[in-house]
Amino acid sequence: MTQPSVILATASYDHTIRFWEAKSGRCYRTIQYPDSQVNRLEISPDKRHLAAAGNSHIRLFDVNSNSPQPEMSYDLHTGNVMAVGFQCDGKWMYSGSEDGTVKIWDIRAPGCQREYESRAAVNTVVLHPNQTELISGDQNGNIRVWDLTANSCSCELVPEVDTAVRSLTVMWDGSLVVAANNHGTCYVWRLLRGTQTMTNFEPLHKLQAHKGYILKCLLSPEFCEPHRYLATASSDHTVKIWNVDGFTLEKTLVGHQRWVWDCVFSVDGAYLITASSDTTARLWSMSTGEYIRVYQGHHKATVCCALHDGAEPSSS
Repeated sequence: MTQPSVILATASYDHTIRFWEAKSGRCYRTIQYPDSQVNRLEISPDKRHLAAAGNSHIRLFDVNSNSPQPEMSYDLHTGNVMAVGFQCDGKWMYSGSEDGTVKIWDIRAPGCQREYESRAAVNTVVLHPNQTELISGDQNGNIRVWDLTANSCSCELVPEVDTAVRSLTVMWDGSLVVAANNHGTCYVWRLLRGTQTMTNFEPLHKLQAHKGYILKCLLSPEFCEPHRYLATASSDHTVKIWNVDGFTLEKTLVGHQRWVWDCVFSVDGAYLITASSDTTARLWSMSTGEYIRVYQGHHKATVCCALHDGAEPSSS
């Protein structure tokens, strides 16, 4: 099977993962996922693997094969796995779960290499671009920084007591972090380097983005520069695009009929893919704010999407 240059995958409560041709909207592969729902999808940096986070495991599928079976399964979580991601070289993977832990996995080895206790259900985990700090957000409203070098928690924040942190995102250059919560609020901090490697949070902005829940927040990628955007996907059926310079509203993406659970930018920030309870995923033009493709095929809520349209990692 030849590898497509653009990998686009979605997962749904219908217990399937689907791969799509981004331009045509054609579904070219469906993986049955009978064991649980899929909460999160992530594509490895080399485009070879798709990680699917379920209850209470992570499965790694080969992107370029037609095999319905996963290549690897990581089974040490004891609750829903809500977050999964890869280190930039794809050597290890991180995850966060409702069991209250953040875990690190060596891709090639069984078992879990490290575990951090958040003491509340973990909803979201992001890796700082420095590749040495994980930032987690949990159901009790705690944000914690896990220093992988010191192997300890280096920072704790509670922006709003007892208000679940739903989603975290870090700017590609490590300058900003945004936390979105169940009250439709985004908290923005500037990240400052301390005298050691420890990251310090300086409050920058509080944005009342939606009246409903924010289910995903995402900052635009490096090749979107000089434009910097924040996308917020909400239970109010919309995605809002904010200009990071002043956090003014640029566009509201209207078209989904139900909750919008997930979103992902194309590598140049020109497009956004969204996943919704209305069973569809959509491709949006950032310049017009209109959707230009609808991915139809799932039979129940589509709750996560993953896109990798960047170049392969290379020596150049």
